[in-house]
Amino acid sequence: MNIEIWSVGKENEPFIEDGVRYFFQKTKSYNNIDLVILQPPKRTASTDVERIKQLEEDVIMKKLQSQHYLVLLDEKGKLLNSVQWSQQLQQCMNQGVKTLIFLIGGAYGVSDAVKKRANQTWSLSNLVFPHQLVRLVVAEQVYRAFSILNNSPYHHS
Repeated sequence: MNIEIWSVGKENEPFIEDGVRYFFQKTKSYNNIDLVILQPPKRTASTDVERIKQLEEDVIMKKLQSQHYLVLLDEKGKLLNSVQWSQQLQQCMNQGVKTLIFLIGGAYGVSDAVKKRANQTWSLSNLVFPHQLVRLVVAEQVYRAFSILNNSPYHHS
């Protein structure tokens, strides 16, 4: 199964990039994982929020393929602990999911169409985080999930 973290926004700061690369390298022994930065379309100061979400939707939907299993990360999604993440990951593998996408939307969230397309919607926390930090947290949680599934000592229950 391929795993991709898609994030609308700008490139990572170097310290985030180092952390993401660190967890991707650790995950490599279990599974491939990639980060895809979706560049938001150009907008002006007068572009309203709904128009911004529509422009970002166009970028997301153009890249999304029918066989992709989309997990939207949203503050209103289902809260899962790390063991539940690993169980969901195992379930995707058992179902034969070819490509699992974790989507981090833009600053204003995602459009209703993207929400409807999502196979699942998860929340990382009741807190709000910067998008770059979410990339790092997701990279770590994917590694942790594989560690749990493989009885690695990384996760202490």
